[in-house]
Amino acid sequence: MRVSRWGGAPLVAMAVLASLGLSACGELSGSASTQSHLILYSGQHPQTTDKLVSAFEKQTGITVSVRSDDEDVLADQIVTEGKRSPADLFYTENSPPLEHLQDKGLLSAVRRSTLAAVPARYSSPQGDWAGVSARVSVLVYNPKLISPGQLPTSVTQLADPKYQGKLALAPGETDFQPIVTSMLRAHGQAATVRWLTAIKANAAGHIYPDNETIASDVNKGTAAFGIINQYYWYRMRAEIGAASMHAKLAYFAPRDPGYVVDVSGAAVLKSSSHQAAAQKFLAFLVSRQAQEIIGGHSLSYEYPLAAGVTQAAQETPFSQLQPNPITVAELGDGSTAIALLRQAGLL
Repeated sequence: MRVSRWGGAPLVAMAVLASLGLSACGELSGSASTQSHLILYSGQHPQTTDKLVSAFEKQTGITVSVRSDDEDVLADQIVTEGKRSPADLFYTENSPPLEHLQDKGLLSAVRRSTLAAVPARYSSPQGDWAGVSARVSVLVYNPKLISPGQLPTSVTQLADPKYQGKLALAPGETDFQPIVTSMLRAHGQAATVRWLTAIKANAAGHIYPDNETIASDVNKGTAAFGIINQYYWYRMRAEIGAASMHAKLAYFAPRDPGYVVDVSGAAVLKSSSHQAAAQKFLAFLVSRQAQEIIGGHSLSYEYPLAAGVTQAAQETPFSQLQPNPITVAELGDGSTAIALLRQAGLL
């Protein structure tokens, strides 16, 4: 999803509000006419959201209508709408938009039983949103263009001039914000701006709108390597077939600032008039049924967070990852990362 532009929202949000369609996912059962009807603003991938919503509707008889857009657009829309927002729930790919709304006081407290279903470090420390799934930042590379031994082992090495013309970036993706924030916390603002300026030069000609394009172009040999979240590679393989896969994945060194776990989460809006039903949807997202959908019965390829549920695809097990131990609270709302990306001319 594209990067958030906190603060420049009202005109964009109002335009989105006027143009967004309302599409129902799943079917209303015969006995559901007396049940609540929820509106979900979703910045998650439709493949994941649709399967989860359909399963929830079938289980509960509560219908859910989904408004999908980039999570930054939806977060800004919620801020603009305030107490008048028609949304009951917000579901994101990354934690910064949720932290942003939490800071604005727009989220309801999540039920303790829901929060207890996933490790506390993957949900809001204040208890205002729940972690649902996770992804990890990786390098995707084409071995015909660059060998494993030539790849950087640290995100700081992306600034090395030897990678000029080889590096692919999607700086407008919200997935890139946590890496910038992680770099900032590890090396400070001045070093991070220098790093961003250098990787902008190295990625000239290969700055893309999204991670899907990075994965596809690296696979085709248009670019040598790039930074994505791991699940884009697995989705691409499912779509084009293993025989058409030329790109491979590599990790930064353990606990490197570029080796970041991103958390997808969900929250109930304080303005919702269907608090009980919305809380039920959150509880469903961290239930075994929903977590198994995320882990192996959809095109999600994200890591489920609930205990005892594992990823079905042949990915590196979540428990074996060695990311930088930056917390969701330390990742914050992404606003500083966005400011630095703008300063470096990447936005």
